[in-house]
Amino acid sequence: MEPRLAPLIVVSGPSGVGKSTVVDAVLALVPEVWLSVSVTTRPPRVGEVAGRDYHFVDDEQFDRFIEQDELLEWAQFAGNRYGTPRGPVLEHRASGKPVILEIEVAGARQVRSRVPEARLVFLAPPSRPELEARLIGRGTESPAAVAQRLAAAELELAAAPEFDQVIVNTDVGQCAAALVACLHE
Repeated sequence: MEPRLAPLIVVSGPSGVGKSTVVDAVLALVPEVWLSVSVTTRPPRVGEVAGRDYHFVDDEQFDRFIEQDELLEWAQFAGNRYGTPRGPVLEHRASGKPVILEIEVAGARQVRSRVPEARLVFLAPPSRPELEARLIGRGTESPAAVAQRLAAAELELAAAPEFDQVIVNTDVGQCAAALVACLHE
């Protein structure tokens, strides 16, 4: 009989919905949870730290990860590629640590096909105007990039029924508590 792996929770939703804020709140409540650090081909934003926020790689390195099946999932989003290193996720789950992935919808779909027992949670905004205000309020992207992310958000919001659970982010504490509950289901 194979040992039971620790839970894998996939948190997804449109850019600006507050995924990072909610996941940070979960980590404060349950420090033993391990948050996977994604790889990306996009350059770091101001204040981001390599290895903490993302592993920043060039296109050639990303291609190698794909060729060697080292990514649990990967997707292209807003002109850049993002992916989840497979090895560390498996290692942490095998050691008994619950794992959270904070990824885009396309990546969540790939995780569903590769790890059927994963719990997929869609974080939704209270409204489209609120999502737009959050994206603009971040001040990290050009108006063109914000427009591109809003267009992508329409497609992502339509995917919510594919997920095991949908949580509307009106209150960070309530969202974090709902995610913590997922760890025990």
